Amino acid sequence: MKIICIGRNYIEHAHELNNPVPAQPVFFMKPESAIIRAGLPFFYPDFSNDIHYEVELVLRISKVGKNINEKFANTYFDAIGIGIDFTARDLQKTCKEKGLPWEIAKAFDGSAPTSDFIPKQAFKDIYDINFSLVKNEETVQQGNSGMMIFNFEKIISYVSRFVTLKRGDLIFTGTPAGVGPVQIGDELKAMLVKKNMITLSIK
Repeated sequence: MKIICIGRNYIEHAHELNNPVPAQPVFFMKPESAIIRAGLPFFYPDFSNDIHYEVELVLRISKVGKNINEKFANTYFDAIGIGIDFTARDLQKTCKEKGLPWEIAKAFDGSAPTSDFIPKQAFKDIYDINFSLVKNEETVQQGNSGMMIFNFEKIISYVSRFVTLKRGDLIFTGTPAGVGPVQIGDELKAMLVKKNMITLSIK
């Protein structure tokens, strides 16, 4: 199982980080060890002083696919959940300045808390899914699947040109504006259509 993450998929988020809006999906990967199952805490790593949260809708791939045609891509995922893409922003900044890959800032252990999944048929409209992140009882991020630059089908089709998708793979589909730092003692709640799907303590 692999985790594929889409970057800069909401215009306002690209702007808040002073990044250009991409013409094609930007993706990177995290290992399976990045997952934190619901109910377990996130332990602040000793190699960073600037960990940021990024809440995202997550697709669960349901069958093997390579070079998937966009018009058939909706048949390659069966459920939607929510996750948090933790980023060591200080390490990422250093890597970018040196022109280096920045997996060290994205792919570390515990960097991808992930919720349980809801069958996609349970959603009235998968392109009108509201989601949000609450930090210490204050809503800090709000998004809607209809606001994505690249929709689910475009993401699946594009990624599958380069990487074979397999059953059980997860795709983090990008974060809306409002990302920010966490500190030890914080509590995060990831909300999917007003339902609390993840409660996460920062230890």
